[in-house]
Amino acid sequence: MKTAFLGLGIMGYPMAGHLSKQFETLVWNRTTTKAESHNIEYSTKTISNFNDLSSVDVLFTCFPTSKEVIELAPKILEVAKAGLVWVDCTSGDPASARALNRMLEERGMFYLDAPVSGGVAGAINGKLTVMVGGDESSLERVKNVIESFAAKIVHCGPSGAGMAVKAANQALLGVNILALSEVLLGLEKAGVRTSTALDVINASSGRSNVSMNLFPERVVGRGFPATFALGLMAKDVRIASQALREARVPSPITSLTENLLEIALRELGPDVDHVAASQLLERWAGTELGIEG
Repeated sequence: MKTAFLGLGIMGYPMAGHLSKQFETLVWNRTTTKAESHNIEYSTKTISNFNDLSSVDVLFTCFPTSKEVIELAPKILEVAKAGLVWVDCTSGDPASARALNRMLEERGMFYLDAPVSGGVAGAINGKLTVMVGGDESSLERVKNVIESFAAKIVHCGPSGAGMAVKAANQALLGVNILALSEVLLGLEKAGVRTSTALDVINASSGRSNVSMNLFPERVVGRGFPATFALGLMAKDVRIASQALREARVPSPITSLTENLLEIALRELGPDVDHVAASQLLERWAGTELGIEG
């Protein structure tokens, strides 16, 4: 079986590396030097032109947004063979996923929207969670291929469902970051150290992944490694908010989170770590979390 992986970003680079350990793998990146580095590290082969995709059985894409995927689609579909399964790991929008699915169906190909969760560590260790939308029988055909970089694969529903679940998950992440920042700032002003508050919260019903695994290092420790950019999280929450509006579901909390993250983007920039969104509320409160003494 021949595979190809397009998009060697912070997540795609190690994902494609795991893939190449089990399958013949072609790679492509907008920055060619990155693809060439991948060739050296993982014995993959850089796509010289898109005609190289004509013999590929399973195609993976992993880009920042659906826009980049749709821009490449005509070049891919022009040369891809019937029966191709396209697994799109982009954290994109459900409407674009459904449109791509229709385009492939017309050509006798199969499209799965399959965004991932687990961060850079999950990608490096091959322990990602993959949420899949699309035809379940197509997923079964390529499940063993996806397992090369995944610890958990969940079929979420029809085309677009994987991206919808990913956006919903990211919205909850944003809500948690902002809500926790808010209450911790209130406690700081009441004389309770952030580390002390987290010690209690993490042994109580208010705990979350954010309070247990993100805030101790990134807020208390003031270390904000850019493992996932604020701009990407804001994009995901925007997608979730739009999906809720289209479904006519009341979404005041998600809408407020979307608006606050847009403000954080303007004030902090898109490239800072997503947990740095807490700094927006710190500025407004005139207090910095995690400062001891």
